[in-house]
Amino acid sequence: MSVLVKQLNSGSPVIAAELRPPRAELEGPASMDAWIDTYHAVRGLTRSGTFVFLTDSAVGLREEDNLRHLAANLGGNVPRSHVVPFLTCKHTAEFCLAYADRARAHGFESLVVLGGDKHVGPPRCVEHAWQLREMIRARDGDLALGGWANPHGDAASQVTHLLDDRATAEFYLTQIVSHHSRAAVERFLAEAARRGLALPGMFGVFYYRSANTSTLETLREFLPVPVQELRDEFAAGATPDSVCARSIRELTAAGVRHFYVSNLPVGRAAATLERILALV
Repeated sequence: MSVLVKQLNSGSPVIAAELRPPRAELEGPASMDAWIDTYHAVRGLTRSGTFVFLTDSAVGLREEDNLRHLAANLGGNVPRSHVVPFLTCKHTAEFCLAYADRARAHGFESLVVLGGDKHVGPPRCVEHAWQLREMIRARDGDLALGGWANPHGDAASQVTHLLDDRATAEFYLTQIVSHHSRAAVERFLAEAARRGLALPGMFGVFYYRSANTSTLETLREFLPVPVQELRDEFAAGATPDSVCARSIRELTAAGVRHFYVSNLPVGRAAATLERILALV
């Protein structure tokens, strides 16, 4: 069992950070500087025991091969148990299976396998992420695999998916939620409890850096964003830290135990997360 899965099942809350690797189109010094910032962020976060997720082609933008850079440059003082790469199905099947093999060979214990947005970027190699997780599990019985759920969707169907044996996952992550979507989260949690879902889940919260309408509307193309509610909060004096902390605080009160925080500024990821948690 991976360290992540053990901690998720331990009864203690887990709060992780999700980081995006540099964009693939960066060249030369810009790419090098971006990766240096990423390495420092990963080292700073894992030093305090925080798990770090590294995305794969987030929001349709082609990103660098996160695994190749991590394996080559993290060094021996960063515990691979606390670094969890994402793999979407938006590659060839051969690449995806080789990616999982590489992850295990380099000492990574967990891998989140997602479908990827169907509306942007290359097509998926399989229709559903569980199909790729099945293919990976057939090759590797030890790598802990993470699935996906969307509390904004129909709670019954989302829980049914996670309960299905073919989900092939030891944990799951959710779509971004917030205190503004607390009712949807509570419906999801109630359905999961009613049907005895034992699979541990990590709920995503977003670090909104401002209430810029254009930015929020762009984000809403890829995830549920309460644009007007956020504008009202920021106008009333809320800060990015306090908005994020409020989501964690209120969703914890609703029954959520584990979180991952997305969109942290890479160069200040550890310090920003520490400030947020101090407000929780």
